[in-house]
Amino acid sequence: MYFAGIDVGSLTAQAVVINAKGIVAYKSMGVKPHPVQSAKAVVDMLVKEEGIDWREISFCVSTGYGREQVQAEGLSQDNVSEISCHGMGASWLVPEVRTVIDIGGQDAKVIRVGKGGELVDFVMNDKCAAGTGRFLEVQARTLGLSLDELGTVSFQAERTLELSSRCSIFCETEVLHYLQRGHSKADIAAGVNRAMAERVAALVRRVGLEKEVTMSGGVAKNAAVRAELERMLNVRLIKYDTDSQIVGALGAALMARKMGGGS
Repeated sequence: MYFAGIDVGSLTAQAVVINAKGIVAYKSMGVKPHPVQSAKAVVDMLVKEEGIDWREISFCVSTGYGREQVQAEGLSQDNVSEISCHGMGASWLVPEVRTVIDIGGQDAKVIRVGKGGELVDFVMNDKCAAGTGRFLEVQARTLGLSLDELGTVSFQAERTLELSSRCSIFCETEVLHYLQRGHSKADIAAGVNRAMAERVAALVRRVGLEKEVTMSGGVAKNAAVRAELERMLNVRLIKYDTDSQIVGALGAALMARKMGGGS
C-alpha cells in the first residue's frame, strides 16, 4: 500500500510517497501562482520522473498554506496543519528529536514534540518577513548572490557586520549602505545570516529548548545560519539523511498512512 503527502508552501511545493517500509519517492519544486496548480505540478513531476501510479495511492494528506484548497480539489483526502506534519516528519527521521526549527518562506516555527512526534508546544513568527526565508532571499538579491552563495560566502568573512534593524526592509537599506561604503559581500552576508539566527534563536527560547534539536525547511541548507544557531543555542543541530525541505510532506504522508489504515 502506498500513501502520499503534499506540502504547498509560499515558495516551494513537495510531494512524498511512502509505504510500510519508508520513503518510496519524493519531489520538490518552486510554487505556481495558485496552491492547486503547485500541488498538481509536483504530483505530475513525481508521477512522470519516478514512475509512480497515483491511482495506487491509498490515502493522501495535504499540508501547508494551500492544504484546504488541495483537498477541496480532490488531490488529497484530508488536510493537517504544517506544524503537526513537520513535527511528525522530523520525529520519524530522527526519533530522538524533541525540538524542531522550521523556517519557511514566510514564517518561522519552533515545535516541541514528544516521543513519536506528538505535538507538545510551538511558537510561530508569521507577522514579519524578518526571520524567514523571504528575509534571506531579499538580502541575497540585494548583495547579488544566490541563496546558496549567501550561506557559503559567509565563511570567507573577515568580520561579521552588525545589522541593527529588526525589519526586513530596513535591513535591506543597511545592506545597501554597507555595500556603498565598500564592505565585502562576505562580511555583509555573515551579518545577514547572524541576524537571521538571532531572530530564530529568540523564538527557540520562547518555547523552551529541549534536546535533541533539528531543522527543517529550505533555510536548514544554509550552513552559516546553522552554525550561528548552534553557537547561540549551544547545541548540535542533527542533520537528516534526506532533503530538509520534504519534512512537512513526509509528515503528511505519515499522517495519511495512519488515517488510511496503514498503521
